Amino acid sequence: MGWEPLSSDPVDGFRGDDLPAYVANGLVGLRVREIPMLPGSAIVNGVVGLHAEEPVEAAVPVPYPLAADLGIGETWLTEQPWLISDATQRYDFAGGELFSGFTFHIGELAIRVEILTFASRSDPALVLQRIELTADSSCTVRLRADIATAGSRGRADERKAGQQAAWGNGAMLWVPEGDFSCCGIACHSECPQATDEPCFRDKHGSGSLNAEYSVELKRGRTVQLEQIAALVPSLVHHRPMDEAIRRLAKGKELGFDRLRDLNRESWRELWEGRIVVDGASADHQRLIDAGFFYLNSSAHRSSPAATSMFGLASWPNYNYYFGHVMWDIDAFCVPPLLLVQPTAARSLLGFRARHVDAARMYAMLDNKDGLRFPWEAAPRSGEEATPGPGSGAAHAAHVSLHVARSFALQAEAERDMRYLRETGWPILSGVADWLASRVTWTTRGFELLRATGPAEVPEPPDNDSFTLMTAYDLLRRTIRIGLSIGAEIPSNWRDMAENLHLPVRSDGVIASHEEFRISEPKGATPSPLAGLFPMNYPATGRQEKATLDLFLSHWPDYAGSPMLPAFYPVWAAMRGDRALALKLFEEGYVAYDKGRFHQCLEYREDHPDSKVPAGPFMANIGGMLMTMLLGLPGIEISDADPSEWGRRPVVLPSGWKGITVDRLWVGGTPMRMEATHGAAQARLLKA
Repeated sequence: MGWEPLSSDPVDGFRGDDLPAYVANGLVGLRVREIPMLPGSAIVNGVVGLHAEEPVEAAVPVPYPLAADLGIGETWLTEQPWLISDATQRYDFAGGELFSGFTFHIGELAIRVEILTFASRSDPALVLQRIELTADSSCTVRLRADIATAGSRGRADERKAGQQAAWGNGAMLWVPEGDFSCCGIACHSECPQATDEPCFRDKHGSGSLNAEYSVELKRGRTVQLEQIAALVPSLVHHRPMDEAIRRLAKGKELGFDRLRDLNRESWRELWEGRIVVDGASADHQRLIDAGFFYLNSSAHRSSPAATSMFGLASWPNYNYYFGHVMWDIDAFCVPPLLLVQPTAARSLLGFRARHVDAARMYAMLDNKDGLRFPWEAAPRSGEEATPGPGSGAAHAAHVSLHVARSFALQAEAERDMRYLRETGWPILSGVADWLASRVTWTTRGFELLRATGPAEVPEPPDNDSFTLMTAYDLLRRTIRIGLSIGAEIPSNWRDMAENLHLPVRSDGVIASHEEFRISEPKGATPSPLAGLFPMNYPATGRQEKATLDLFLSHWPDYAGSPMLPAFYPVWAAMRGDRALALKLFEEGYVAYDKGRFHQCLEYREDHPDSKVPAGPFMANIGGMLMTMLLGLPGIEISDADPSEWGRRPVVLPSGWKGITVDRLWVGGTPMRMEATHGAAQARLLKA
């Protein structure tokens, strides 16, 4: 099948209740409307303000940098969009490019507009757009390139335009409400066919900043407007507008076509890690490719504040979890990125590492040792930012374990000893110390009292098995890693690992918690199965079989919820049921697809908790990619030679013959993965 992905099908007409296209590179994320000249939504990684509805630090939209307008006489497209027809859009996942087209009618005149939009991966501060016009009759048109401030809550503290901006159209320093951060935005446009120099409007204040061109549009000839915008968060530069101007100047020097080529080359390199499923339907392969595309669009080595549950996507109909960084990113997105884009994985880890002091203070507030990481981390401060009383934040003991485990996986996948000693080990040891102060010794062993797992219930239970199984995996990795660098291993870490009290029933089922009943609210949540994979808890054969049988039989009661359903195919494969594995891939992932550009939703639309379609949801996408890269192949990242990472026979869903990836990264070395159904284990070979 090769490296080239299957892109989503082209779409015609307007989107209705579908989501707008999501174009991103990990630093800047755009929601691009069907008519891209109309302002969409722009999120810049690390730019935060006061949320409009909840008094919390949140990722908030900044002025849309690629807005535009088209006018004939006093008729403007943005004022009369009902004059548009024949709207089309298509997404090229191979090069990260969105193509849009429509016809603008004014009386007997028809102007066809074709637009290319992309976010540069080679120069991640830049987003670019090319607009091409053709007309069926000659006419004079006016074109505007616009930084649109409408819909963005905040103010422009500085502003340059016209003669003040010889390097481009203009720039502004945007400060979102709350004054938590600011963003530098600089823009440049070119219209080679313009009859004279652009004129600049609204040179002062906090309104939109635009350049206007007058063009003689000849019948059958094409007129172009190119836009380049640079966006820089104050999180990476204390004078972000000045830096945005410099980034824009570099982009102008390279030119639109060269930046486009570099972006396509960057995506071509990423697609070397494409997951190819021999025997899967084209529809299933297309969704796997879409998931790969959206996760890699949402993370970059230049991402200063990790990424959120929806990447850098936002839309006014939903809170999008305020752009907070949650444990799901560490648990579900870091593992696949370690193998396909390790520089981006390190940037996600870097966010946690930069906020170690906040984690230490958080533990101190709890009267605990070590490091405790927040449930919802604010992008700028890394502190807890859950709205309201935060009952979920108070009792989710598993959060810190996932953060530390992501560093353990990074240590064993990348094998960078300097990074491990300087950055990873302080977090691994700090979380282990916190865990030691969080558990309670009883006659049954070390117990975890009043702690919730993935099933967020009002009354925290004792001995949540998912948390305990994760703790076991983290402790064994932490001890192993510590010994490898000559660190001193406290004896209580080993005691904990050997004596964690797991709630196992008399029939061998690993219960979700003490006094568990499958009929209780959220009882079908398969959290003990998540302890088996991806947490790799070494249950006995009897425990594994009994636990799989119980929770797999209740999949209809849980499918449609976020996160864990993406692992259902792995759990069915562990029971050897290929037909069920295929069905659960469809029920636990495919059914979450939102048809326009395949943005995986948080909830299935038939789920009672689904209020509005919200996506692309990174926990579901990351879970699916873990299923393809680790779960179905039976691979476990460890300190062993990668040729020994296969830990069980390969069982794939019905009809699937094999999973191959031409290039995964292990220790800086490119490896090829081959997982053939029926093989004793998957193979990782030097590429």
